[in-house]
Amino acid sequence: MNFRPLQDRVVVKRTEEESRTAGGIIIPDTAKEKPQEGEVVAVGPGARDDKGELIAPDVKAGDHILFGKWSGTEITLEGQDLLIMKESDILGVLN
Repeated sequence: MNFRPLQDRVVVKRTEEESRTAGGIIIPDTAKEKPQEGEVVAVGPGARDDKGELIAPDVKAGDHILFGKWSGTEITLEGQDLLIMKESDILGVLN
């Protein structure tokens, strides 16, 4: 990817949501909600504290994360739909 996020920004690719329910009912695209989980694609170097020291991010590329419903800014980069968000918008890492 030809994009490097700055400071504590994180680039995330949303995971694909199932198009069927557990009972086998097909959910149309217009009724689907955007998933609130994804995979970290790129991470910035981190934020700076009051003393100017770099605080390393807790996530790394490849981590599977959960984030808030209204988190991030949607962008299209190299044909992929991605989100750019601050690390503080991430709720947790899935194992």
